[in-house]
Amino acid sequence: MSPLTPASAPDPRSPGAPADTGLPSHARLADELRALRRPGLAALRRVRPEALERAAAAAGYALGCADEAAGVEALLQAAVRRLAAAPAPAAGPLPPGAPAEEADDRRADPLGRAAAHTFGLLPGRRGASAPERRKAAAAVYGVTAERFRRGQEQEVIAELAGAVLALAREARPGRVGPEAPRALPDPPVRAAGPAPSAAVPRRVTVHVSSVELLRDIDILVSSENTHMEMSKTFRPTVSGALRRAAAIRSPGGEITDDVLSRELADWMRAHGRTGLPVRPGIVVPTSAGALAERGVRRVYHAAVVRPLGDGVRYHVDPQTLADAVSAVFARANAERDAYDPPLASICFPLLGAGQGGLTPVKAARWLCWAVQEELSRHPYWTVHFVARRPELARLLTDASSGP
Repeated sequence: MSPLTPASAPDPRSPGAPADTGLPSHARLADELRALRRPGLAALRRVRPEALERAAAAAGYALGCADEAAGVEALLQAAVRRLAAAPAPAAGPLPPGAPAEEADDRRADPLGRAAAHTFGLLPGRRGASAPERRKAAAAVYGVTAERFRRGQEQEVIAELAGAVLALAREARPGRVGPEAPRALPDPPVRAAGPAPSAAVPRRVTVHVSSVELLRDIDILVSSENTHMEMSKTFRPTVSGALRRAAAIRSPGGEITDDVLSRELADWMRAHGRTGLPVRPGIVVPTSAGALAERGVRRVYHAAVVRPLGDGVRYHVDPQTLADAVSAVFARANAERDAYDPPLASICFPLLGAGQGGLTPVKAARWLCWAVQEELSRHPYWTVHFVARRPELARLLTDASSGP
């Protein structure tokens, strides 16, 4: 039996079970989080935290991931962002002119910050040892690691389990309650003007595949953060998959040219943005690197994810997603005739449904609305959507065929 799986699950009728009998209890989630604290996130691929996997699936975080472990990690990231979002009293006045991100960070709830340190959910801390993570979490409260272990750590784990359960409950169909956050808006109704051609749906193809396995599509779109720093090559993300597949390798498999990351860094340097964020919604083009062997000619990097504070939280504005789609088409139109034959096809992943906090349903609606708006003005493009999981592909199919 997995060390992260309790010997027996509570009876759904018992007081410790949630009202939603399809979801794990708070007690079971807390038990699995306590067991996960010492080995850390790397243990997710060696063991089966069944309650956390069920919660990740219910909350929709497992749908776009390569495996259940990535879904659980995405859920924990979202739960930490939820805890950190509650404002706490500021530690004195902020310096004049302090940026919004700094204010956000200093007023972030210590529960969220401590939870992020406890489980290594901060950038560069995933592989930190358990004592290092506990010491960093204790520093949030200004106490020793031993005092934190005996006191605040249990509160942090309990609150994180509660946030996980709340995310899973809110994602269930028909759930409306006081815990639900303010809903993000749906895409606007189409403005007055000519209706899209009846041929629009026939120009959209939905693939169930990893994006890097597609062939003969001129432009692949990658979701990036506003610092244009691509995901690691081993991460199960669109950005990581494209970076890995586009890299030039030696006969022994060693990466000799990290093409996409290098060209993005060159672009940032040329535009004076090294170490600085770009405007959300901007699109940066690069070559296809080794993906040219599969018939890909360009990769467009859309800045849709904005880090907040110390990197614990991320944000995607639905309007930014729509702006990015518009920028993709604008760039494609500008480059179209520079190629022989002209560029003709674009492939979008489900932008904005990762760490940014948009639900897959909301992201699919905004993406498909924005694409159809562009196709109504530029009908000569063929559009592809790609998703790893059939559930996400169905969301894209439904959204692209809706009114």
